[in-house]
Amino acid sequence: MNIAIDVTPLQTGHKDRGVGAYTKLLIEALQKYDKKHSYSFFTRGQKIPKMAELIHYPYFDPFFVTLSFLYHKPTVVTVHDLIPLVFPEHFPAGIRGALKWQYQRARLTRARRVIADSEASKRDIVRIAGILRTQIDVVHLAPSPKFGKVKDEAELARVKKQYHLPESFVLYVGDVNWNKNILGMLEAFSNIKYRAVAKAAMARRRQISNIKFVLVGKAFLEGSNEAQGIARYISNGNLDRDVIRIGGVLSEDLVAIYNLATVYIQPSFYEGFGLPVLEAMASSVPVVSSREASLAEIAGPAIAIDPTKPEDIARGLGEGLTLSHQQRSMLIRAQTLWVQRFSWERVARETVSSYEKAAV
Repeated sequence: MNIAIDVTPLQTGHKDRGVGAYTKLLIEALQKYDKKHSYSFFTRGQKIPKMAELIHYPYFDPFFVTLSFLYHKPTVVTVHDLIPLVFPEHFPAGIRGALKWQYQRARLTRARRVIADSEASKRDIVRIAGILRTQIDVVHLAPSPKFGKVKDEAELARVKKQYHLPESFVLYVGDVNWNKNILGMLEAFSNIKYRAVAKAAMARRRQISNIKFVLVGKAFLEGSNEAQGIARYISNGNLDRDVIRIGGVLSEDLVAIYNLATVYIQPSFYEGFGLPVLEAMASSVPVVSSREASLAEIAGPAIAIDPTKPEDIARGLGEGLTLSHQQRSMLIRAQTLWVQRFSWERVARETVSSYEKAAV
């Protein structure tokens, strides 16, 4: 069977992360592990290849047209999340967005199969889009194979120098949307940095007082309302010297940045998946994470926090920052074993299974 995949995400600003990275890694995995089927590719606005027997749209946006008006072949659609529809008060669609959602929803209901990144996303698709549970296949994502322990000290030193990284830092990688809970995370950091230090024992005080916070993601340096609100919070809280926004980074440098971090944190109120959690685990850095939505499925042995309570985020951060050498090693070992459950070979196998169900 020839499967045509829409590669439009590879031509957008998301080509290196998010849906672009998913599309790229999926195609690489399918071509490596699937010897039964062949693949062709097209972009929005192009004609679907004539030899195609099935079509896969690897990206769905409720407020923008990403699906064709007519399906001439059996179709599979990947829906990564419906967060803007789960929390409409934080993601207003406007009239145009609402109309496009009606179109997108109608096209989605015509797909033979829907792929969701998590059971949490599957529940949302059933509840909000009205898709039958039996029509949805959950395929957990995986970190890129490039994420792992970096043993090249020269490479680590290069990245540390290039991005002016401190000796010890908490790391966050991602977007600035409301669901990411950036302000709650920064409030917790401020609490642990300035309030907990006064009460801490001497050894722990040294560990915490020198810590910085590194925020990675191009959205932090863009002019969105969320990014501006974060910048104001940092300035008003006198956190300018302790919070470092380095914007977007090269993918190969990101691997080293994870390796250099003291702790990685994911304090999200909601996620469709939460891939940075697994990237951090694969890179041998202790992870502090909420257990909301999909994170309950993928965070495994990470230090758990309640994202609605900054004091609990601070508690989790403090725990991660003051682990003994033995405790840190044990957590990293548990995380390394956990993340091995997630692979692109498995993603390819389960995606092909969805294709074959759709073709029947």
